[in-house]
Amino acid sequence: MLISNRALNVLIAPDKFKGTLTAEAAAKAIAKGWRRARRRDRLELLPITDGGDGFGAVFGRVLGARLRRSKAVDAAGRDCTAQWWWAARLKTAVIESANVIGLAMLPAKEYHPFDLDTAGLGQALASISRASPARCLVGIGGSATNDGGFGLARAVGWRFFGPRRTPITRWTDLERLESIVPPQTRLPLGELIVAVDVQNPLLGPRGATRIYGPQKGLSSRQFGRAEHCLQGLAEVLRAALGRDFADVPGAGAAGGLGFGLMAFLGARLEPGFELFSRYSALDDRLREADLVITGEGQIDASTLMGKGVGEIARRCLALRIPCLALAGCLSRATPRDQLFAQTHALTELTSLEEAKAAPAAWLERSAREAARHLGPGSLTPKTRC
Repeated sequence: MLISNRALNVLIAPDKFKGTLTAEAAAKAIAKGWRRARRRDRLELLPITDGGDGFGAVFGRVLGARLRRSKAVDAAGRDCTAQWWWAARLKTAVIESANVIGLAMLPAKEYHPFDLDTAGLGQALASISRASPARCLVGIGGSATNDGGFGLARAVGWRFFGPRRTPITRWTDLERLESIVPPQTRLPLGELIVAVDVQNPLLGPRGATRIYGPQKGLSSRQFGRAEHCLQGLAEVLRAALGRDFADVPGAGAAGGLGFGLMAFLGARLEPGFELFSRYSALDDRLREADLVITGEGQIDASTLMGKGVGEIARRCLALRIPCLALAGCLSRATPRDQLFAQTHALTELTSLEEAKAAPAAWLERSAREAARHLGPGSLTPKTRC
């Protein structure tokens, strides 16, 4: 099939443009620009997520859930309001850790990861449990923490002790950990499913501390202490529970929060995009499309390593549907032509600074320009590799 000037079924399915536009805002901007150039096309908007920032709002939309709010604390222990979504018909709750303990919620460089923990997410989950959900979906990308879920565990009733039964109340003291006492009852959260957008283990050179610690404020000189604390936690838990969660792919997500949710609340980890795909009936929507438009803030090597935008493109390739990508900027080193029929960047139209200052307006213009130049033979679906 060649793209022509006839009316097309266009699926607009972007992820967030991190730090500037939510996935929903990006989809609306793309649709607005596209309609200005191709008024006859039939557009369907489907903002996507792979488990990172924006997970809650996207899943809330997919499930037709209502927004709810609960009292909690952020990663620094300051009072905050936790947002979560409730789909009553499905008895399903959705929460995004970035809305509670997210790095973006804190003033830049004001707090160090040694002083932050995941207690607020535990408080929010305790509130959710009062609705007696059949299942709870948790997106954990974008956290400010590196505590292995220690704060969350304490918030839901786990107790930690060092030598001579001395209570441990800070995750940086876990190197002295000798014993753990579970709560008498576990939170009634139903099936607890955690969406992860990475596959890192808890420890080691590919673990939470060394890979994601620097972006949260850990220096290389502090890796040893942080790693030793998380290792102590993993070892004591392995002895207490008879199972080692540290090497499960995704255990290192969100500073070890993936590990903590498995160990302390019995969660199951699942790739975030696969979870989204299932709940949104993505494959059925793709089969109805003549053209798919996706996008994110930066298309680079990580886009092709399991992130939502890359996975959308792979599915399009398998179905022989042209996939067009819009981005804030494009990495020249990325072999994106393997997946996308076309790629366009806002930086082709303006400077990066101006694009960040008015992202919706420039994304709308980029979509309009892409649509204007869409003609017979301009997009040809690639054959499957």
